[in-house]
Amino acid sequence: MKDALESTDRQERWRLILGGGQADGIGCKLPGQWTDVDKALSELYDKGDRRGGLGSSAPRVARWLGDIRDYFKADTVRLIQKDAMERLNLQSMLLEPEMLEAVEPDVSLVANLISLNRVIPARTKETARTVVRRVVEELMKRLETPMRSAVSGALDRASRTNRPRHAAIDWNRTIRANLRHWQPDYQTIIPERLIGYARKQRSTMRDIILCVDQSGSMANSVVYSSIFAAVMASLPAVRTSLVVFDTEVVDMTEQLEDPVEVLFGVQLGGGTDINRAVGYCQSLITVPSNTILVLISDLYEGGVADQLVQRTATLIGAGVQVIVLLALSDEGAPSYDAELGQRLSNLGAPSFACTPDLFPGLMAAAIKHEDISQWAARNEVFVKQKGK
Repeated sequence: MKDALESTDRQERWRLILGGGQADGIGCKLPGQWTDVDKALSELYDKGDRRGGLGSSAPRVARWLGDIRDYFKADTVRLIQKDAMERLNLQSMLLEPEMLEAVEPDVSLVANLISLNRVIPARTKETARTVVRRVVEELMKRLETPMRSAVSGALDRASRTNRPRHAAIDWNRTIRANLRHWQPDYQTIIPERLIGYARKQRSTMRDIILCVDQSGSMANSVVYSSIFAAVMASLPAVRTSLVVFDTEVVDMTEQLEDPVEVLFGVQLGGGTDINRAVGYCQSLITVPSNTILVLISDLYEGGVADQLVQRTATLIGAGVQVIVLLALSDEGAPSYDAELGQRLSNLGAPSFACTPDLFPGLMAAAIKHEDISQWAARNEVFVKQKGK
């Protein structure tokens, strides 16, 4: 049926778009096979306020979701699901296991399940957990390898030295770097530059702290942050902490072995006290020059903004790399407090939005102590000011 939809003629496509009755101004009668498609679309897009129009019958919603998955491809299904959430108030429907089994899982659905976690009935929790795990596994397949490669490569390069001891010379890299010094008369290379590894010290370990705002607007960022934190926590040369906050601060570091458990431990919504959260992160820092603090927040501070600015200045002055991500998601330019973002940027804490695909590169740049503002400009991730 999905492929058959692509073979409909132009009139039939317009008829599906316009709907029936008075909306149908072209007088086209749909063939029998498209009647069910039209009915499924009408459930959502009929004229008038259809909020709650599917009633409270979860089995009916499940059948409807099953229908649209049969009729449309996955990207179209996700778009229809998003419309359904808004137009039909399907958040209440997420509390039923039959609906969860029929839904096409994606990051937005995971965010909805997390936000409803405290009210999901016990009989539905296992189904919700299965849906979340399926999305997390798909995201891990997509993001784990780039994250490992970027961070490991950055740590590898950061530990190199051009004055290695003889036993620490990396001969393969040294030869490649000196090929231009090949001496044909002697059939050898004169290595003008030696490449090797510095003696590993405890102080060279990178401490990465992800401090994540769990207000409702940051839901997708929470999902991606949890996955990236879990990947980095498995790398031996990185010590990763995950801290989530609203008006309270919760350290999720001990749960990083299972990002699904992390997500179900998050409580989306509520107020925001960024200063308090950054203060807690400050207490975790032991070697400032080897610490990267990534604050993921839209910066709508419910605490004391001036204290947050002062605390950030103290951290940067001590040698901590502070990066502010206004969003870690694919949702486009976020809404955020532009004034506070500018104040933090002026201190040396660049503030911008970042997609999940670019995040591994960002962390690699931070590990190598690159200029993050220049990195952001090269990757065109600065967002247009659209604060409230």
